[in-house]
Amino acid sequence: MDGNQFQPMVNFIWGIANLLRDHYKRGKYRDVILPMTLIRRLDAMLEPTKAKVLACKEKHKNLSPDGLATPLCHASGFKFYNDSNFTLKVLLDEPSIIKANFLNYLDGFSPNIRDILEKFKFKDQLDTLEKSGILYPLVQEFCSQKVNFSINDKKDEKGRVIQKGLSNLGMGYVFEELIRKFNEENNEEAGEHFTPREVIRLMAELVFRPVQEQIKSGFFTIYDNACGSGGMLTESKAFLQEELQSKATFELCGQEVSPDTYALCKADMLIKGENPENIKFGSTLKENEDGFLKGDITKFDFMLTNPPFGKAWRSEQEDAKKDVRFSVGVTGARDGQMMFLLNMLSKMKDTPQGSRIASVHNSSPLFNNDSGQVAIRSHILQNDYLEAVIALPTDLFYNTGIPTFIWILSNRKPEHKKGKVQLIDATSFFEPMAKSLGKKRNRLNQEHINQIVRLFLEQPHDPHSVLLDNADLGYQKFRVFSLKPSQELFKEESFQALENKGEILEKLQELEGTPKNLEPIYKGAKEFLEALDMPMPKIKDEKGKQKPAPNVLFGKQEEKIPLKENIKAHFLSSIWPRTPLSFIEEDSVKVGYEILFNQYFKTTTKSQNTKALKTQIRALEVEITALLDDIFKVG
Repeated sequence: MDGNQFQPMVNFIWGIANLLRDHYKRGKYRDVILPMTLIRRLDAMLEPTKAKVLACKEKHKNLSPDGLATPLCHASGFKFYNDSNFTLKVLLDEPSIIKANFLNYLDGFSPNIRDILEKFKFKDQLDTLEKSGILYPLVQEFCSQKVNFSINDKKDEKGRVIQKGLSNLGMGYVFEELIRKFNEENNEEAGEHFTPREVIRLMAELVFRPVQEQIKSGFFTIYDNACGSGGMLTESKAFLQEELQSKATFELCGQEVSPDTYALCKADMLIKGENPENIKFGSTLKENEDGFLKGDITKFDFMLTNPPFGKAWRSEQEDAKKDVRFSVGVTGARDGQMMFLLNMLSKMKDTPQGSRIASVHNSSPLFNNDSGQVAIRSHILQNDYLEAVIALPTDLFYNTGIPTFIWILSNRKPEHKKGKVQLIDATSFFEPMAKSLGKKRNRLNQEHINQIVRLFLEQPHDPHSVLLDNADLGYQKFRVFSLKPSQELFKEESFQALENKGEILEKLQELEGTPKNLEPIYKGAKEFLEALDMPMPKIKDEKGKQKPAPNVLFGKQEEKIPLKENIKAHFLSSIWPRTPLSFIEEDSVKVGYEILFNQYFKTTTKSQNTKALKTQIRALEVEITALLDDIFKVG
């Protein structure tokens, strides 16, 4: 679906924000416009059954509020209702008491909607709106006949459609585009962006397509642990039902930490007939806030997410060190994106089909040497969870142009993928957009998606794909201790402080002339010196007693070699010829993994064709014109 068809609605709502000028800071417009957009959408959906709901309320007036909820939902036709005597249009009938009536109207919503509005803190805005004299015109604008917030088409007297209804998916586009624009206005972090629909489509293809025969029927759960306004969840289900024609039941579950996007997601689930109680509020990374740590659903069949990356998580990090979900490792406080992936790994099912995961990340998790990230990468590859990593084109997301990657993981790899990882370079699979949206200048078309999926499913020999053993991504790091040259040692104060420097120097010069062939790995300097029959260096402590000081004689350096390479063979061929009086410290040997895309793919930039350049130039011209118009309007 082309999001541009909903741009008139986005522009209309964006224009209403002009009412707030001089009364709100520009960064605070969203606190009014987003909840009002939601309220107007719900109002339009409930309007056709309003009389039926009021009649039901009167009929069952003796029931408790809890007992009344079910018949009122049945009367409204949705899993929510409003049993006040007002609609937004009716509020306009009494301008002098619009605030009091508006509060009554908001209190008339069902508890699940009130929870959403509380997260928006919308009631807090009514005083400001009324005192500024803009509450009435705000409601009036949202009730304008210029747009149709309803699902149903608007028709004229002859039954001809004059305004198309706005589908649930369309409303989702409107919500997300408004939030994107507000985020951009507020210059929020690059990681806090919304996933373009074509990227979700690609993720859905990679997660669901390989197991489509196993999910034609039955019951399955889909989870997004950083769900935003829910696009990843709803688009995944739409793909399963419309593209794969699955007749299975799919339960959508998600968690979101931002109150307003949580509110939007929960409202969207209500509107689309999903279970809104499966959308949890709070930080996924806090043990006491993980909404799926306990309860009926704690493990998932499919998990797709685009977590915030490059975003500090210091407030959650300390508690995470005690959290069993994160026993593998905890990343640095500046970037918590890999913790979302670790959270999903903890929620994989131990069933014959297991679980499949798609997660979007920037380049940092591929090779960052942060100890937590190294531990998580090692855990993933040593347990053979990683199926593939796909490098996406830049400028694909709304609020960031940085390189991004899709990780595909499974705890039930097919036989031909066991012990293997596929890297796919899809950085050139894009087309420039005629008009950019935020920082999104490029898009994937269906042909690009099909190309990537074919590479993933067929694993052909191709310049854009490479298939590796897990071990090919591994490395060994270790410390090499080398005896310092006698001439260098003689000049050092620490050497001069030794009690037995004379005999040490004599033995060292002898060894420099005729080095011994020894085993390359020792526990430490003491053991190596004993193997050389070299006197142990001694130094006096503060009390005048002699103590051994073997490390005084040695220099240290870090070595890093491929995991498949034999450490002893590497030492004998590459280290011993240069520094024969050296050894590898046994306890320093560590295994890690990193994914270096540039090592496997050519990075030469192809020149763009004339048509593509012209398209980009025209897009920039349109942007510049729009910016100038906006400047002159403000002026």
